[in-house]
Amino acid sequence: MKRVLLAKPRGYCAGVDRAVITVEKALDLYGAPVYVRKEIVHNKHVVESLQRRGAVFVEETDQVPAGATVVFSAHGVAPVVHAEAAALGLRTIDATCPLVTKVHNEARRFADEDYDIVLIGHEGHEEVVGTTGQAPENIHLVDGVAEAATVQVRDPARVAWLSQTTLSVDETMQTVSALRERFPLLLDPPSDDICYATQNRQIAVKDLAKQAQLILVVGSRNSSNSVRLVEVAREAGAASQLIDAASEVDETWLEGVETVGVTSGASVPEILVRDLLDWLGERGYGDVGEVNSAEERLVFALPQELRRDLRAAGMAD
Repeated sequence: MKRVLLAKPRGYCAGVDRAVITVEKALDLYGAPVYVRKEIVHNKHVVESLQRRGAVFVEETDQVPAGATVVFSAHGVAPVVHAEAAALGLRTIDATCPLVTKVHNEARRFADEDYDIVLIGHEGHEEVVGTTGQAPENIHLVDGVAEAATVQVRDPARVAWLSQTTLSVDETMQTVSALRERFPLLLDPPSDDICYATQNRQIAVKDLAKQAQLILVVGSRNSSNSVRLVEVAREAGAASQLIDAASEVDETWLEGVETVGVTSGASVPEILVRDLLDWLGERGYGDVGEVNSAEERLVFALPQELRRDLRAAGMAD
């Protein structure tokens, strides 16, 4: 019998929810346009829906008119970006995920103690750029085991590692093991950098892969955590495809498939999952069950500067 198994948890994490609501509340409070540096989160549907409400997405701070309001994305920014905004007299709202801010704080602390920092992540990813900017003289970017074998540091006895929050847990720990072979005194961060939501969604996909022949991951191609979900599913033995929306599903993927697993990346609104379930239901996959792998109850408060202005305007935050 054809069926669908839904991963739980899936979709929005606390950091993404906070960032999207931040832009929505800023539009309500200050009026359009509100500028957003980079994509607020890596999801095409979210960005387009905020654009329709009056958000203007820019690549760099100097594209924001002097004195305007700018929101920094959930991926975080380097200190130089805050300085650029101040020089332009911008009203800034920092929607950096608190878990990314934690990594920034760790980078500055290790740098203050004069450690070399190996940052595990993908070159050019906005989160990596923001983290590197916290201590550019101390940070060395490494993407995988091969680069771990060649990275050069000043003192092998004073090395710490950090990571991009949206990576594959398994691959990151393989890289850490390779680093520790070279640097036995390698310091770990105070707590795991890979965020709880990334880990939980990867665990849920592994659980789906035990029962589903095909796993459809709803997410955009520039979303690191969504791309990782596809990779984790394939490594666990299931065919897997990344789609932005139900319209991208190739019906030939369903040939011979009894059980379809469905999940979504941490920046994906639930409406896109519901659309996919409707699409699958029209093709005989009407029996939908849920595979519950973890409970998530974490909620982050809105950025303090936005909360202050909402209170001053008499608007609940």
